Amino acid sequence: MKRKHFDMWSCFTILFLVLSALFLLYPMLGILKQAIFDSEGKLTLAQFAKFFGDKYYSVTILNSFKVTIAVTFLTLLIALPLSYFYTFYHIRGAKILFVVSILCSMSAPFIGAYAWIMLLGRSGIITKFFKAAFGITLGSIYGFKGIMLVQALKLFPLVFIYMNGAFRNIDNTLMEASANLGCSGPKRFFQVVMRLSMPTLLAAALMVFMRAFADFGTPLMIGEGYRTFPVEIYNQYLGENGQDHNFAAAISAIAILVTAAIFLLQKYATGKFKFSINALHPIEKRRPKGVGGVLMYVYCYVLVFLGFAPNLYVCYLSFRNCDGAVFKPGYSLVNYQTAAKKLLARSIQNTLLQGIVALAIIILIAVLIAYLVVRRSNPLNHAIDTMSMLPYIMPGSVIGIALVIAFGAKPWALTGTFAIMILNLVIRRMPYTIRSATARLMQIPLSIEEASISLGASKLKTFCTVTVPMMSSGILSGAILSWVAIVTELSGAIILYNNKTINLTMSTYVAISRGADGVACAFAAILTVLTVVSMIVFLKLSKSEDDIRL
Repeated sequence: MKRKHFDMWSCFTILFLVLSALFLLYPMLGILKQAIFDSEGKLTLAQFAKFFGDKYYSVTILNSFKVTIAVTFLTLLIALPLSYFYTFYHIRGAKILFVVSILCSMSAPFIGAYAWIMLLGRSGIITKFFKAAFGITLGSIYGFKGIMLVQALKLFPLVFIYMNGAFRNIDNTLMEASANLGCSGPKRFFQVVMRLSMPTLLAAALMVFMRAFADFGTPLMIGEGYRTFPVEIYNQYLGENGQDHNFAAAISAIAILVTAAIFLLQKYATGKFKFSINALHPIEKRRPKGVGGVLMYVYCYVLVFLGFAPNLYVCYLSFRNCDGAVFKPGYSLVNYQTAAKKLLARSIQNTLLQGIVALAIIILIAVLIAYLVVRRSNPLNHAIDTMSMLPYIMPGSVIGIALVIAFGAKPWALTGTFAIMILNLVIRRMPYTIRSATARLMQIPLSIEEASISLGASKLKTFCTVTVPMMSSGILSGAILSWVAIVTELSGAIILYNNKTINLTMSTYVAISRGADGVACAFAAILTVLTVVSMIVFLKLSKSEDDIRL
């Protein structure tokens, strides 16, 4: 009888299954339990009946689907031309366009919404200008249209990144063949380019859909009377008009089911329509000419400018004199001085501390999960991978509520501690690094590891000294993206934070909610600078645009 050898990777599989059960499944079951049991411990479906039976509540999920579908179509409409121009033409300043578009996507959503309020709100600078100069009253930025505009300008880089990669993989001989057959211009774009890119287009659309559906910050800031699903969960749990934790749990349970269904649809669709293209002859870029070329430049630069300019405007306002919500003539550092008195140092310290600890945990776990998925492929490891992705598409408020329910009482009692803030960040932002590390590992031939083992190195030594260093670009890419997402996290933190654990994002939101616009702009400016610096570091260290995987 052969002696069984110790298998380290099987132990990791068991470990991550236990961790997934403890920190993902257990909190989700806690939500379900609170939703179906009343205060006396009796089984009831009253909370679900209340949601679906009262149009006041049920309309929120319809509103979320309406705005999400509209955002998805608008995002595709504005991003596809940008991707096409960027890939098929020599655009001057292309690198700048790429960097700034990524910054549009990675900045905090609610800051973008807040910036647009400063520009197009009732007292916004653009609103006032048109009223004073032309007597024109612009349409409201609030509600459905505002949410759609802000989310589309934030999410178009997702489509841009995805489609840029797909377009570059098209073989140029196919383009030449279609031209020889008389297929050119818009006809070639729709019948050749788009058909070849359809799997990626579908994946990008579903990614936008999931991100828009789960967005909390934008509808919270700019929605006003247009009530959406994620905001309603927050309002029921911590709203100013009363708290109903059981009802909030029921809505959260519905959110889990809806997002899980969307995620499974995404996996099915991408698998169903997936095929590969080998670009033996890369696309030959042309130079824009004539009026069409001018319009191409205008379109690219105006779109990217609209995506990021509001953040710059907030940074500008941070140096304006301000009294409460009223900006006055003159410039100073008074907003930053006031912010310094209002937990600025603690907010920055907590942001860095929580972010660094969370990122270290994320990198360690993500590398191991990536290896299990790619090199030790089996149903259990793929189940771990799938479970790790679910929090990415769920409203952050659901994750926050789940953690409070699961770890808010003894024997855990983590509520109000740094531990629960870090746990939320790890759960929510790990998918970036997992996906990036997995994608990089799939490009590394297994034969390299086999050669190392054949030369006498142990499997562990091979993993640490050969595999991980070769994965470093993918790990780094995912880690930077996780970091940016960590420092801009709002939806989960708003449920979990307190005065002791407050970070930059929450300090910004608190200042906005209290009408301290100058201080809010100061916090937002620091957060924006931190995001920009993080992305610059990433782009300096990464070797290719392909390293960005969202």
